[in-house]
Amino acid sequence: MKWVGAGLTVQMNASAALRRVGLCDEVAQAGACPTDSAILKPSGSALTRLPVTRIQEELGLPLVCIHRARLQSVLLAHAGEENVRMGLTVTAFHDDGQTVTVRLSDGSSVTGDALVGADGLRSVVRGALLGDAPLRYSGYTSWRGVCSDVPSATPGLVSETWGPGARFGVVPIGFGQTYWFATQNAPAGGQDAPGETRARLQSLFGGWHAPIADLIAATEEANIIRTDIHDRPPASRWSRGRVTLLGDAAHPMTPNMGQGGCQAIEDAVVLAELLAAEGPVDAALAAYEQRRLERANSFVTRSWSLGRVAQWESSAGRFIRNALFQLVPRGLAARQVRALVRDAE
Repeated sequence: MKWVGAGLTVQMNASAALRRVGLCDEVAQAGACPTDSAILKPSGSALTRLPVTRIQEELGLPLVCIHRARLQSVLLAHAGEENVRMGLTVTAFHDDGQTVTVRLSDGSSVTGDALVGADGLRSVVRGALLGDAPLRYSGYTSWRGVCSDVPSATPGLVSETWGPGARFGVVPIGFGQTYWFATQNAPAGGQDAPGETRARLQSLFGGWHAPIADLIAATEEANIIRTDIHDRPPASRWSRGRVTLLGDAAHPMTPNMGQGGCQAIEDAVVLAELLAAEGPVDAALAAYEQRRLERANSFVTRSWSLGRVAQWESSAGRFIRNALFQLVPRGLAARQVRALVRDAE
């Protein structure tokens, strides 16, 4: 498996799901557990803070910031590499009511008891199952990178800084590395001129608080990933017969709540538990959809709405937004995290 991608956050609700399959501690050891989380202004002053350590201790669950490839390595080791075929895509499938046969891009086929389409935002399985409309563009693009830790960063702090129509996130992921991301309102389909991505990011964010400029400077140009942010409106169903969807194939969402990967983990654990129980496969898939659809779709909607607010450009809108955030009681965010975990269990 190639070492690709950037970072992500395994939030406490996903850690609760991983604990049910015995992987919570191993995933935590492959990443870093922050002590604090904050939303900041470009000056560095705080709009809101979350005492992560206290909540982790109270719930007995870690919040893990991790390189995507390290998380994949842990999962692959337990799935068994011999059970995974790389470099292939699904081109078609057929459900005959007893088995599902999948045609792959190399011309081969595989037959099994069920098909779980976990093939991402542009899922072939979803397209065949639901006949979806085009993706929904959020109105903003993103850049992501991973670099070595810089001295100007605050140890243990995960932060997201909100400016006019732009944001910058800083996420320490352990092993001497920091994952960062940035967003800016922009038309879809834009590209940076070759060799000019860092210069553009410095022009956008270099005047913001430390360690932002240092992180951009510490990242190799070739290691910066630009991606327009899309999702899909919530679907009313994911399954038909012996075929279902999981993760971004089922409920692609914007990254504003950090729940895309977390909801995929919840999906996988619930689906595995239901398939392991006695009973017909199609009944297990129907039960999986019933348990998961409403919760996952709620994150699609909430994440979309949060992104709209976070990307406001107008001075008046940002002033009101920031004032409201600063008035939120310090304990409210902690209560929301507790509810997030409770609803996942």
